[in-house]
Amino acid sequence: MELICDILSASKTIAVVGISRSPNKTSRSIAEFLVDKGYHVVGVNPYFDEPDSTGDIKVYRNLSDIPFDVDIVDVFSRSEDIPELISDVLNKKPKTLWLQQDIRNDEAVQPVIENGINTIQDKCIAVFYNLCRVNRKK
Repeated sequence: MELICDILSASKTIAVVGISRSPNKTSRSIAEFLVDKGYHVVGVNPYFDEPDSTGDIKVYRNLSDIPFDVDIVDVFSRSEDIPELISDVLNKKPKTLWLQQDIRNDEAVQPVIENGINTIQDKCIAVFYNLCRVNRKK
């Protein structure tokens, strides 16, 4: 857990893959939670017009469209869809790939791990933010 807390403390920019337009969806509420905690959050959703926005969060169609580095790629997607993201993650080179609660694909994330990118699976970033008691300045 110490590694997770260190990651959350050191990170500044988070890309939320699978963000929804609906404020009632978990991906959107977690993204807004992260904004509220002082992170620079962008969304990734191929079904948004590019670039689009949902509230204060700018949304890109692909990770590769984001014109700056991201510290964490936070994924809201089905476990079986993770292989489709891996090449984009490897090209973006975030410090951490974070698969949300109930999302796990050990085989798909192996190249990410082999390339030295921290990989967290099946964990909710908001829950761990609260568990770690991260103190961020807005």
